Amino acid sequence: MLFSLFSILVEQFSFLNVFKYLTVRTGLSMFTAMAIVFLIGNPLIKFFSSKQIHNPIREDGPSDHIVRKIGTPTMGGLLILLGVFSGVLLWGDLANPYNWFLIYIAFSFGMLGAYDDYKKIKLKSSTGISSKLKIFFQIILSLFGILMLYLTIPSDEISNLYFPFLKNLVLDLSWFFVPFYLFIIVGASNAVNLTDGLDGLATVPVMLVAACFAFISYVSGNIIFSEYLQIVYLEGVGEAAIFCGSIIGACLGFLWFNAPPAKIFMGDTGSLSLGGSLGAVGIITKHEIVLAITGGLFVLEAVSVIVQVISFKLTGKRIFKMAPIHHHFEKKGWPESTVVIRFWIISIILAMIGLATLKLR
Repeated sequence: MLFSLFSILVEQFSFLNVFKYLTVRTGLSMFTAMAIVFLIGNPLIKFFSSKQIHNPIREDGPSDHIVRKIGTPTMGGLLILLGVFSGVLLWGDLANPYNWFLIYIAFSFGMLGAYDDYKKIKLKSSTGISSKLKIFFQIILSLFGILMLYLTIPSDEISNLYFPFLKNLVLDLSWFFVPFYLFIIVGASNAVNLTDGLDGLATVPVMLVAACFAFISYVSGNIIFSEYLQIVYLEGVGEAAIFCGSIIGACLGFLWFNAPPAKIFMGDTGSLSLGGSLGAVGIITKHEIVLAITGGLFVLEAVSVIVQVISFKLTGKRIFKMAPIHHHFEKKGWPESTVVIRFWIISIILAMIGLATLKLR
């Protein structure tokens, strides 16, 4: 909104030209999102506490969770989404279709997550809507978003898959790009959801991946930098940097309240929307494989659950003491803070490897 207003007034006030720079608007979106979360964080937490908006802790989880985490408000993802949308709507180019695609994914997956959180609170159970039903709705929402992307983005690159480290290897997926995109968005959404099990565990890796893709979006949307790095140039995709900046700012503000001991959990409202958003950014920048590298922690968490389920069904034995894998290390005796910080370190390493793929081609 402010970007559109300043674009109109720039002829009368030349100093407003500074707001045309993508880097400036990305920084402002990050600051705006963070400020919004800081401002409304405490009032929202008090409101949720008074209304007893908290979901039960898993009874099969680490025993100390029942003591330390019970009664902590959930649905903090609403706080994150308010920050993200404030940053994007104020500083993003609302004529850019990439922005609306990202907003749609974040909003729709956030509402699905909010409904899941509501069911948990109402039923007083750690399980909300069934996994099958949740995935069904994620697929429907993703299909609509992919259709939106296909109809509004005039690009021949939509079906191409690019491989990191190999500058000349491009795979045309043809119409198979639809199930591939579905897998990326739905998979990323559920992977972040599975990771969100300890105070601050998912928040920092989300910020790291968002920071990587803010940079990737910027260079992919800049014809000079994209040619220098030998990556595909995508006109207009640089605007995704503003969306990523908003995620960083909102999550940074949320971490203030979510740091151990957490005053509020993001719940499925936050984890499903943030994961889906990262998947959406990955596909519009044509760096889906790099997303799997930078978000490798989320992949590890999801794979640990899949392996655990398959192993138990086939052999009756569990490979991990508990899945997702962060609970396995808790069961082994690691303090929660140790698990969180070590997983953050892994995320930082993976983020650096992901960025390195831009130059090593």
